[in-house]
Amino acid sequence: MKWTSATLNLSHVRKTFQSASSVGKTFFILSTATLAIFVLIGVGGYLQNKVITTSPVSSMKSLAASVTNQFFIDMLGMEVPHLNKDQKKFTFSQHNVFHFAFQFLTDINPSDPKSLVASEVPGMDANKTTVLVKGSGSAINPSDPFDYSPNPSDLEAEAKYPHPSLTPEPSPASTTPVVNTTGQPPKTAGDNVAFIYQTHSNESFLPELKGVTDPDKAYSDKVNIISVGQRLAQNLEKDGIGAVHSQTVYPSTVKNFEYPYSYKYSLKTLQEAMVQHPDLQYYFDIHRDSAARNKTTATIDGKDYAQVYFIIGGKNPNWKKNEEFANKIHQVLEAKHPGISKGIHAKEASEGNGLYNQNISPNNILIEVGGPFNSLEECYRTTDWLADAISEVILNAKKVDAPAASPKQS
Repeated sequence: MKWTSATLNLSHVRKTFQSASSVGKTFFILSTATLAIFVLIGVGGYLQNKVITTSPVSSMKSLAASVTNQFFIDMLGMEVPHLNKDQKKFTFSQHNVFHFAFQFLTDINPSDPKSLVASEVPGMDANKTTVLVKGSGSAINPSDPFDYSPNPSDLEAEAKYPHPSLTPEPSPASTTPVVNTTGQPPKTAGDNVAFIYQTHSNESFLPELKGVTDPDKAYSDKVNIISVGQRLAQNLEKDGIGAVHSQTVYPSTVKNFEYPYSYKYSLKTLQEAMVQHPDLQYYFDIHRDSAARNKTTATIDGKDYAQVYFIIGGKNPNWKKNEEFANKIHQVLEAKHPGISKGIHAKEASEGNGLYNQNISPNNILIEVGGPFNSLEECYRTTDWLADAISEVILNAKKVDAPAASPKQS
C-alpha cells in the first residue's frame, strides 16, 4: 500500500512537471512568435520607408488626406452607440467592411464591374487617383480629377471647324519668352526661370465654342487651354518672374498625331526649351479637367472661379519632391483663397500617364484649371490667383538661395 501510494505521488509529480513543461514550451513559442511578428513589422516598415516605397499610392499621407470626418465619427460611434443614427451609412457596417476588404485585396470595386478589367485594359482606370493633400475646394465640390480622351475623328473634324478669335490668341508651334510690359526689371535678374506649356493643347471650353454642346467634344485648335497658359505667363512677368510660354497645338503641328503619345510630344517641347533657355527652373503643364460644372466651379464673393487640381505622377521615382513643390503653391492658395484648390492627387501608370514628364525636374507639376463647362473668364480669374501663388513661392525660393551678404571690411 505504501509502495502504491508513493507510486501515485511520483506519477502525480511527473504529470505536474510535464504539464508545467508544456505550458512553458507554449509560452516560449508564443513569445518567440510575437517577437518575430514585431521584428518583421519593424523590418517591413523600414524597407517600405527606405527601400520599397517610391509610389504615392502606399503613402500614409494619402490615406490620412482621403479619410473623411464621418470616418472618425463612426469610430467614436463604435463606443458611443447613439452616434450611429443611420446604419446604412455607418462606415463599419458589415456591408462596408466587406466592400472595403474586397476592394483592398483585389483592387476591384464590387459596385463597379468595369474595375474587373480596368487594370488589364490601358486607359480604363484613368480616373482613379490617390489623394496626397486634400484641398478646401473638395469640401465645396467633392470629386476627383476626371479624364476624357477625345476620339480621333473628333480631332480631325475640329481642324476644319471655324471658331471665333479670342485674345490672347495662340500662334502655332512657337515657344517664346513673354514680353515684360511693366517697365520694371524682372525680380529674377532677367532670367527666364518659368516655362508654361500645354500637353493637351486643344482642351477647350464649351462657353467659347459656338454650336458645340457636348463636353466630350470640347476640343479646339483655335480657342483652348493655351490661352490660360498665356495668361499665367503674362501674370508671372508682371510679378517679375521671367517666363517662357509654349503655344504649340500638337494635333495641328505633329504629323500623324496620336493622342496617347501626347506626353512624348510635349517632352520634345520641354527638351527644346531647356536648350534655348538654360536658366529655366520651374515647369507648369496646364490642363483642364473633364468633369461637370458643379464639380469644377467655386463661387467666391459673388463671382464664379474655375477650381484647380495639382497632379503628381507616381511613376516618377522622385515624385515626393514634385509634390513638395506643388504643396507650397497649394498652401498659398489655401491661405489666401480657400475653395480654389481641390488638392494634390497622384496617378500611377495604370491610372493615366503616370509620369507626366515630371522626372525632368522636381519643379515640374501638372495643374488642371476648370473644366469644359467653365468660361475662359472664370479660368482667367483663377489663373490670376494661381500666378500670384506661384510668384510668391518662386520669389521666396530666390531669397533662400541668395548668397548671404559678406560683412563689410573695416
